[in-house]
Amino acid sequence: MRTVVVTGSFDNPGSRHVRFLEEASKLGQVHVLMWSDKVVRSLEGKAPDFPVQERLYLLQGIRYVSDVEVVRGQVERDAIPQTVETPVEIWAVDEASDTPQKRAYCRSRGVQYRVLSQEDLNGFPLARFEAQKEQSLREKVVVTGCFDWFHSGHVRFFEEVSQLGDLYVVVGHDANVRLLKGEGHPLFPQDERRYMVQSVRYVKQALISTGLGWMDAEPEIAVKPDMYAVNEDGDKPEKQAFCEAHGIRYVVLKRIPKEGLPQRQSTNFRGF
Repeated sequence: MRTVVVTGSFDNPGSRHVRFLEEASKLGQVHVLMWSDKVVRSLEGKAPDFPVQERLYLLQGIRYVSDVEVVRGQVERDAIPQTVETPVEIWAVDEASDTPQKRAYCRSRGVQYRVLSQEDLNGFPLARFEAQKEQSLREKVVVTGCFDWFHSGHVRFFEEVSQLGDLYVVVGHDANVRLLKGEGHPLFPQDERRYMVQSVRYVKQALISTGLGWMDAEPEIAVKPDMYAVNEDGDKPEKQAFCEAHGIRYVVLKRIPKEGLPQRQSTNFRGF
């Protein structure tokens, strides 16, 4: 399979970044050249909002990414860093990053240059892997939540839970999030939030809830998972009672970030 290089800071990545990575992955294996904090300061004129280790961890958790290399030293925006060890076959950029200099660079080195347009990145498609119905011998684990401003804490939670079994995530629908959290919530619509969740490699499948209240995922949990896992702040009596009544193991995990990373909560990102 061909090697596709993408470059950038990937600071505070959102759905547009992930859509770009997904479309790039259709061209070949995506090798991300992610700028270090020093390179970001040099090219952007300010420090990144998130440190290099956190950005690296987040990108490594995206299923469309094959590997990530942190780029240090002198970097030009319109050239592929000379330190790259992987042979480059395709350089993929989005429309906003397209420049004549990049096109000329690729022509002079025999590298294919692909520009992904806004039209290419529209919508939040269901993941291709969801159509696969392969049998698994692992236990089924379900988690629920809003997953509004997506961050490294979510990825870490999914990583931990996926060690217990095949992970199914039920994302709260818009009306229920407003019911539980008030007007102004959620920041992102349900299809976009589901898309971000399903982009994480530790997630088997992402769904949107159809019920109401703290147990808005009750109709979805009717598929009878073996476990229902929550973080400490998501622990509710209603959830525990539901699991006891339906013979589902109820697991409460500590909110502990990946080693070396700061603790993150979506609430803290409002207005960020």
